Amino acid sequence: MLKVENVNVFYGGIHALKGVSIEVQEGQIVSIIGSNGAGKSTLLNTISGIIKPKEGSIEYKGKELPKLPYKVVKAGISQVPEGRLVFANLTVRENLMMGAYLRRDKEGIEKDLKDVFRLFPRLEERVSQVAGTLSGGEQQMLAMGRGLMSNPDLILLDEPSLGLAPLLVKTIFEIIEDIKKMNKTILLVEQNAYKALSVADKAYVLEQGRITMEGSARELLKDKSIQEAYLGKNQ
Repeated sequence: MLKVENVNVFYGGIHALKGVSIEVQEGQIVSIIGSNGAGKSTLLNTISGIIKPKEGSIEYKGKELPKLPYKVVKAGISQVPEGRLVFANLTVRENLMMGAYLRRDKEGIEKDLKDVFRLFPRLEERVSQVAGTLSGGEQQMLAMGRGLMSNPDLILLDEPSLGLAPLLVKTIFEIIEDIKKMNKTILLVEQNAYKALSVADKAYVLEQGRITMEGSARELLKDKSIQEAYLGKNQ
């Protein structure tokens, strides 16, 4: 479904991604784990067209992926950014409708809105509330709901558990598995390596801009070097 091949990204003199290649098959949850500054968010931003690679190719459903963000959304990919980035002065409903801004199918939009409210009942309860007054967990739910409103086939999730209390982290990861059941494919970037590997089918380890390991998530969970470097007390 998604094939990233030999992608190199530079920020000025910094070589942020060094020959990165990953594949995501339809219906999978694929996790990218790694420490802060490893290049995880850079990889998602490159896929979504926010950052332009110097070298390499990105294919989606067998075709070269456009390098403009709105064309990436039209192709069927949405990104839920790190830090949520909701529109603080807009209501919950207005934020969700911003996710559907490229769509013209009113019936489909209303159906997807109902699906989002089924997934996130708390958003329906707060549908007229201004997003800036929501809790961190509610804002994360809103950002994920907004991402679903473009009706994507592939969702890029960037650090969905960042800054959330443990109980909410558990809820967010249960919702990620529910999203997969909606016939969505998910590429997940996450610092909580244990949670990321627990829900994933396949995973990659990104260190200092390079992919250093890949394999089934189950295999990586059992790998001693992964346990020592990333899992620690989460086991």
